[in-house]
This record gives sequence, structure tokens and C-alpha cells, in this order.
Amino acid sequence: MPIMENLSDPAVQPKPRRSIAGKTFDVLSGFGLATILLLLLGLLTWFATLEQIDKGLYATLNKYFHWKSVFLLPEIKGKIVPLPLLGGYWAGALLLLNLMLGGVIRIRKGWKHVGNLISHLGIIFMLVAGGVAHHFSERGNMAVGEGETSNAAEDYFEYVVEVAEIKSGKPDLIHVIRGRDLVDLTDGASRLFKFPNLPFDLEIAGYQNHAIPVGISERAPTLGERDAGGYYLMGKPDEINAEANTAGCYARVVHRDGTKAEPFILAGASFHPFTVRHEDRVFTVDMRKRLWPMPFTLKLDEFTAAFHPGTMKPSKFVSKVTRLENGSEAKVTIQMNEPMRYEGLTFFQASYGPPGSGPGQRMYSVFEVVKNPADKWPEYSLYIVAFGMLVTFLTKFGGYLASSSRKNRHV
Repeated sequence: MPIMENLSDPAVQPKPRRSIAGKTFDVLSGFGLATILLLLLGLLTWFATLEQIDKGLYATLNKYFHWKSVFLLPEIKGKIVPLPLLGGYWAGALLLLNLMLGGVIRIRKGWKHVGNLISHLGIIFMLVAGGVAHHFSERGNMAVGEGETSNAAEDYFEYVVEVAEIKSGKPDLIHVIRGRDLVDLTDGASRLFKFPNLPFDLEIAGYQNHAIPVGISERAPTLGERDAGGYYLMGKPDEINAEANTAGCYARVVHRDGTKAEPFILAGASFHPFTVRHEDRVFTVDMRKRLWPMPFTLKLDEFTAAFHPGTMKPSKFVSKVTRLENGSEAKVTIQMNEPMRYEGLTFFQASYGPPGSGPGQRMYSVFEVVKNPADKWPEYSLYIVAFGMLVTFLTKFGGYLASSSRKNRHV
């Protein structure tokens, strides 16, 4: 008699088909995706390291790791590598999602796996710290001479337009147009900036990231650049050191009756602002790097430098400063790898000058000023990861000891 299979037996029941949502979850939370993303991030870092030799650090970081860079083609020594890659920002975002789904939601639960969960949370915290730093950190520099003080840093890259009325020989109230409102004014685009408390508005167009004003009589325009009082903006290739770029744009005053004055040039390479006169009032319009007010004043008391024997390469340079705030003073030493952290700001010893200075010459110190809300988060995340690994080790070790003890008792 033939033997009939019991189709109702759960052991032989076909597995239910996974839905599209379930399959998507499996892919996004899988170890395979995590491995691919880690390899991709390593490859991006390698290509970026090679490319920054020719393109500079700032331009390379923007190409490989900025949120606007979704896909990119690497370039080595001026030659394009035909290998489309996902941008580092979005690779990191995918890795963050993968860790949250696979390392927190999908991971096995229970006290035996709590160490793995803690370590995954630490890595997630580290990735979040990178995103916060990318979107919200600010960087600038502050140069202070010995015996002098400063209470403002200058942004490394952002050029702004400042409009101010001059009273008693000094700017009274400064109106600032931020760089984010200027950088898209290319290829004929223009924008009107209104100042309700001034007798005029300002129209800006023709923004260039790196340009210098040139007289038409000195060098005739070659690309149809617009004429502004006998001058035009001549574009230049970006510098490898992006801090050396000097932005420029065209501007014109728009009066309250709608009439427009002749256009003029605003440029970071100019030494003097443009002057606007209205009746008996005087205004200045200037383009410069954004000034960043500090919540305290810094005084450079003494700067010292030590050099490697027989070279001019510094082995150590130290700035002794006084932090002045609300009538109180605090003595602080800032040196290489030992920054000053205060009020959410970090002051690094960046460089010094003047170049080639001799004995007895008064020095100045240049500090890199960083405002990063996530400044210490990577350090904290490493502590969390290390603690999670320690918990995992102790859990496994405890289980091993318990297993060995049971075997010994059985024998």
C-alpha cells in the first residue's frame, strides 16, 4: 500500500513567501550591505587621498563627502577613472540605516547579546556625530600679534557682502548678505536684497568663486564679461588651497523710486569698499570673508617656537594667551595637539608668522577656530564601543567558565 504524506505536518509545509517590504528590510539590514558600504567608504577615502594632491583638501572633501555629491567619478593625476561611486555622505547615511535596522532592530535580544547591542549603538552615535559636524560646524582663523587682542575669527571660505552707513568715521550698523545667498547668482542670475532702514536696495549678479577685477584698457574681455565702470571680473581657476580663492560679483544700487545706478564690482581681492552717497549720508558696500564674533577676547601674551635641528621646520610652537571675559582673566596655553576648548569653541594652534622672522622680531600666532556641536561625540562613541566589547568579552568568558564548571561536575 502506498504511503501517503501528511501534508498537514508543519515540518513539510512550504515557507510563506516574503513580501516586498520584508525582502527590502532583509537587504537594508543585512551584513552583506554593511560589508559593501564599508569597502566603498575605504575606496572613497583612498581615491580622495590621491586626488587631494592635485585638487586640494577642501575641493576634494566637497567632491567625495558633501551631501550634494550623490554620485561621483574619481580623478587621479587629471585622468577620470570610469568607476561611478556613491558619495561618501550617502554611503555613511546608508550604513547608519543598516546599523539601526540590523544592529538594533534585527539583532538577537537577550542578556547574552547586550554587549553587541551597546557596540552597535556606539557606532551609530559616531556616524550621527559625523553628520552633525558636516551640517552644523563652522571653521575660521584668528591671527593675533604678541601683546594684541582679538574678539573675532575670519571664516576660511565664505565671502559675504557688507553694507554699512558711516557715522563719525566708523561703520554704524552693518547689514550682512551671507554667502549662501550669493553662490547661486551665476550665468545671468540676479537677486534684489532689500534694506528697509536704508534709502536704497542692492541688486547682485555674476557671482564667481575666484576672480579679480581687471581694467578693460589693461586687458580686454575675452568671454563677453560685463563692463562696470571700465572694469570687469576675470575668472580664475580655483586654488589648490581653497582659502586663497577671492570671490567677486557685480552689484548696483536700486533707489526707492526704482531707478538703478551704474553697476560696480565687489571683489575679495579689492583693498577698499565701494562708496555710495545719498544726500548727506555716506554708505560703504564691501565684499570680504565673514567675520565671526567670539563671546570673549583673546590676548596673545607670548609666542615661542622650536625647530628641528638644521631646518626651519617647526617641531613645536606654543602660544601663551589670556582669555578676557566680563572683567575676568584666565591664563591658557595653546600648542600643537593641545587646543583650548571653551564655550563650545575649540582653538587649535595652526600657524604663526611673519615668515622668516628673526630673533627679537615680534611674532603673531594664527589659531584655527572650530565650532562643532559634536566635537567630543566621536570620543564618547569610542568609549561606548569599547564598553560594549568589554561586556561581550565578559559575557562570553563567563559562559565559558560556567560551561567548564558543569563539565567538571559531570566527570
